[in-house]
Amino acid sequence: MKSQRISLLLVDDDDAFRAVMGRELERLGFAVSAAGSGREAIQRVSEEHDIVLLDLRLPDLDGMEVLKAIREKTPGADVIMLTGHGSIDTAIEAIRAGAFDYIAKPCPLGELEVRITRAVERQSLRRRASLLERGLTPPDVSGGFVGASDEFTRLLQMMERVAASNATVLVTGETGSGKEMVAKWIHAHGARRDRPFVVVECAALQESLLQSELFGHERGAFTGADRAKPGLFEVAHGGTIFLDEIGEVSQATQVKLLRVLDTSTFRHVGGTQEIRVDVRVVAATNRDLEAMVRQGLIREDLYYRLSTITLKVPALRERRADIALLAEYFTAQFNGRFGFTKRIGPEALAALARHNWPGNVRELLHVIEGAMVVCDGPEIQPEHLPASVRAAAAALSRDDGPAGQLQTLEQMERAHIERALRTTNGHRGNAAAILGISERNLYRKLHEYGLE
Repeated sequence: MKSQRISLLLVDDDDAFRAVMGRELERLGFAVSAAGSGREAIQRVSEEHDIVLLDLRLPDLDGMEVLKAIREKTPGADVIMLTGHGSIDTAIEAIRAGAFDYIAKPCPLGELEVRITRAVERQSLRRRASLLERGLTPPDVSGGFVGASDEFTRLLQMMERVAASNATVLVTGETGSGKEMVAKWIHAHGARRDRPFVVVECAALQESLLQSELFGHERGAFTGADRAKPGLFEVAHGGTIFLDEIGEVSQATQVKLLRVLDTSTFRHVGGTQEIRVDVRVVAATNRDLEAMVRQGLIREDLYYRLSTITLKVPALRERRADIALLAEYFTAQFNGRFGFTKRIGPEALAALARHNWPGNVRELLHVIEGAMVVCDGPEIQPEHLPASVRAAAAALSRDDGPAGQLQTLEQMERAHIERALRTTNGHRGNAAAILGISERNLYRKLHEYGLE
């Protein structure tokens, strides 16, 4: 396990220089080890070292030879060349050969600290990009696409055609219907399957943070930007970037997104250098973007660029034939996760089939998980389902019923929330406004009623 302190290997044949510089660097908080020759440096350098300070002129080996050997042995360490007067050209040649930087001896301590800090920052950025790239390449999600309805089959056929292309895709549908799964499926079945799949939740970040995440920033670009950071478009280079809830982005961000879509280039926040990327864009929304264009909330040119191909994910109530298949699939998944051997009884399946599912597939997933936990026996019965599902099923299974048979206040509130969500196509902010409550209160009630 690497120490939290930055580890340096100081390579110089001057004993006095090594001793003095080593003490000063230790005083600054670095962990310093030293070598007096090229061979000793090659022998001692290891993955524990973050930075190597390498004298260009050594008694036994040429500094360029030592540089090459160190780069081969520890490619993760950055090398800063220490050079005397008259050897600047050689130092520049060393940078071409893979050195991070050079500094002229006698090496002012403040300047050397700056060079070391820059090297460490670059390593941090490389690690972040590498971790994101490894962690955001999703597995094939085909197993999670369950359904046999005509609506689902048509969607799957379109996804197969779209995956083979490199076109920008707009995925529309209600909250919880599976838009991100569609995006992952398209990525996993396309030519970019081995490259990163990067998810950006556009509604979760305020404008300045969203732009910093998407496009990266330079050091000092804004208060708190103490180091440079690559954007997620850079992380997604060669792969796919998924812009979830694209309808929530500001006009200023829309302009920058349009530029990336049109030219494949952008600049870091606070930067001037053009950065070119090769990224497939898949966007998703639960909002009516055409209406937002008419209202002036979404740029028309951006909308047409995003909707090169549009895929509409049907709501679960529009594919009722798939409810039982999905319920049994989720049951099997949770059996494997929890070590259960439970099944869904026919009465519970009938209740699920009658529910309206405003939270779509995500709501069904949570309902099945909860039922698996509360069910003591081998078979899930209606009483193991949430009260809201049982009440909705009962209301749909009877006719008008006797005049005195009224719904509970809880049932009425849940039904009213469901209607508000349907009216706003699942947009929770607008639904909260209709209901006259805060978004925080609406989220709490959605959790309470299993509608997340």
